[in-house]
Amino acid sequence: MAKKGQVYQSYTEDFKVEAIQTYLTGVDSYKVIAERLGITNCTQLKVWVKKYRKGEPFDTRKNATNPMKGRPRATFASIEEERDYLKAQVDYLKKRYPNLLTEPGLDFETNTP
Repeated sequence: MAKKGQVYQSYTEDFKVEAIQTYLTGVDSYKVIAERLGITNCTQLKVWVKKYRKGEPFDTRKNATNPMKGRPRATFASIEEERDYLKAQVDYLKKRYPNLLTEPGLDFETNTP
């Protein structure tokens, strides 16, 4: 599980192929090669070699070009349509969380005491 503030190491395709070729020459073990090349864990090298032997791509995520992409945003034909959509969201939230409508001493609609 990822920890807060954890930074992941990413490796280029060329680096992965170089590490795999080094292992396949049969001179050193996974652990020795991983330490020499600065790979965080030797298990990562094992996974790369396994995928290389099967002919699979290294990165099998759906959207490998941009892993931070997220769900698609709603698109609207006009500003009025977007306004109505946002109003509906506000109305839903007002009904769902009525205790957030007012602060002690404030009028919600005018934000005045």
